[in-house]
Amino acid sequence: MRTDGPAHGGAFAMGGEGRPMAGSVLVAHATKRGSTQEVAEAVAAALRERGLDVEVEPAARVEDVRAYDGVVIGGALYRGRWHRGARRLLKRQHAALATRPVAVFGMGPRRNEDEAFARSRGQLERALGSVVDVRPSAVAVFGGVDREKGVDLRDWDAIRAWADEFGTGLADGA
Repeated sequence: MRTDGPAHGGAFAMGGEGRPMAGSVLVAHATKRGSTQEVAEAVAAALRERGLDVEVEPAARVEDVRAYDGVVIGGALYRGRWHRGARRLLKRQHAALATRPVAVFGMGPRRNEDEAFARSRGQLERALGSVVDVRPSAVAVFGGVDREKGVDLRDWDAIRAWADEFGTGLADGA
């Protein structure tokens, strides 16, 4: 896993009186074979442990994020691109996403090599760069899954820790 977030110079979007926003969180996922949804569920569980009200939805079904105080968007990285469903959600909802805390993750390489993670990180950054007004406060690339080859590079402890860090900022504002 490779991350950048609050501990690395990121900042949470602020609500009234200079406090981080809190309350309800949407965890949206875009997946082909289900491994990204499994990560989204783990992220949601960590956020719920912080006392947050969390909904998990496929990115393609999300029509409006304005009802949420924070949003997590996760998508698999395929053939050099972040999943189309995640990209489309980001573009459709960019104005609302620009006004609240956002965390983003990509499910990337199936090889545990720095170079593979760097390529996946570049793919995710290109997708985020297409919507300049959205500035995620937490970004991560987690290892990918290839069930046919018996590869699963997801680090569940790291995933929970990343979600917990994002959730801490949200819960502190409650």
